Amino acid sequence: MTREHAPPASETGAPLSGSVLAEAAVVFAVVLSIHAAVWDRYSWCAVALAVQAFYVQYKWDRLLQQGSAVFQFRMSANSGLLPASMVMPLLGLVMKERCQSVGNPYFERFGIVVAATGMAVALFSSVLALGITRPVPTNTCVISGLAGGVVIYIMKHSLSVGEVIEVLEVLLIFIYLNMTLLYLLPRCFTPGEALLVLGGVSFMLNQLVKRSLTVVESQGDPVDFFLLVVVVGMVLMGIFFSTLFVFMDSGTWASSIFFHLMTCVLGLGVVLPWLHRLIRKNPLLWLLQFLFQTETRIYLLVYWSLLATLACLVVLYQNARRSSSESKKHQAPTIARKYFHFIVVATYIPGIIFDRTLLYVAATICLAVFIFLEYVRYFRIKPLGHTLRSLLSLFLDERDSGPLILTHIYLLLGMSLPIWLVPRPCTQKGSLGGARALVPYAGVLAVGVGDTVASIFGSTMGEIHWPGTKKTLEGTMTSIFAQIISVALILIFDSGVDLNYSYAWILGSISIVSLLEAYTTQIDNLLLPLYLLILLMA
Repeated sequence: MTREHAPPASETGAPLSGSVLAEAAVVFAVVLSIHAAVWDRYSWCAVALAVQAFYVQYKWDRLLQQGSAVFQFRMSANSGLLPASMVMPLLGLVMKERCQSVGNPYFERFGIVVAATGMAVALFSSVLALGITRPVPTNTCVISGLAGGVVIYIMKHSLSVGEVIEVLEVLLIFIYLNMTLLYLLPRCFTPGEALLVLGGVSFMLNQLVKRSLTVVESQGDPVDFFLLVVVVGMVLMGIFFSTLFVFMDSGTWASSIFFHLMTCVLGLGVVLPWLHRLIRKNPLLWLLQFLFQTETRIYLLVYWSLLATLACLVVLYQNARRSSSESKKHQAPTIARKYFHFIVVATYIPGIIFDRTLLYVAATICLAVFIFLEYVRYFRIKPLGHTLRSLLSLFLDERDSGPLILTHIYLLLGMSLPIWLVPRPCTQKGSLGGARALVPYAGVLAVGVGDTVASIFGSTMGEIHWPGTKKTLEGTMTSIFAQIISVALILIFDSGVDLNYSYAWILGSISIVSLLEAYTTQIDNLLLPLYLLILLMA
């Protein structure tokens, strides 16, 4: 029994990593902060889930080290189970609390379902790790079983039959996507990243199916339906072509023509009719009317088009420098890669200030374009496939170890999720006062400013390294300082932001997320905005 009470050191056969312990400490600080703010039976479930995820994470780490995991995961990072497991449950808790405070029972229940779904997929990932670990870690199984029992008991007495069925539907979709995409896309995810990304996609797919079956006149916002249909449509398109090109060469002209034709068929024959059923309008006409509805939107679209052109010029310029250099293996320096962070910040801040709904839709369209171009690059679809492979290879880093290049998509997601995830009915009636007024800026602060400044100053001026990591104290401190300056600038330029003297909470939230950036080995573009969003919402 002594062996099991010290699972990280004895069961993995190696001493506990200081960076992993520090990352866990930061995550527990967030969990306990949300627990103190919410303090109900659901927050106790979150604490129990965090404890079991902490233990099980080391089983995943051991499996990765031994090469015994069922699928091929990204090897330049730990499993990341603990930070990923807590995102959906904590997000559901703060969503429930916020919508309850404004008297919106529908989204209050929706938040509970989000939390329950996040706990279900996290427990499945834990069971998967424990099931394939040999010898069976008895005490860790007991801890995981006790935590799972607490979660199941409380949710059984809290959810309606329909909500339980909804959670189970998402879990089944998650299992299917987990088995399919991790097989088709080796080394693209860690277990934690797979849980976070595929769990979110599974939830969106279930929501789309549910709303498609129960749609009635004028129910729901067309903007929300647009996001659901686009994301699910692009994922299903990827699964379809991945399966198809197993049996045929995707690099020929015949396959490329077939790809473009099938994309048109799926878009015009499936996605548009599906969206038409949900919004009860012609999707193309609705989109055109929406985009050009006001003069402000036209100015924003022109401005964003100029920034997109600038980003393309940066890519071409960096590749021209590589072509002229002696080494063909030349990689873009850190500062060059961070140009795109500055461009994205310049894109999102005017959208948040002047028209968040337009930014919501524009980010959705941009995500669809990014995913489509990644399909073209991955499948080597003519005429752009090989060109994209050459252009984007310059910006690869150690996180792009699989066949997909996902860092730019993660950057877009990290900036957009704070805009997409917060239910708009729960942001009315002044409910986003205090620190919550900064929720739409969570991506800008955490990734656009914090991660960028930490990377640049840490790589150029940093000398004091955090124990067990390549990150530096100087990078973290300048990151915190830059985010505080950014908050001050937001107060000056966005008249809708009123912090109501909640400065201590904002400073604490920024500091915690900056420490997470220093210690995590997961995709920080995706993880950091979500944790800052959760803390600001609480």
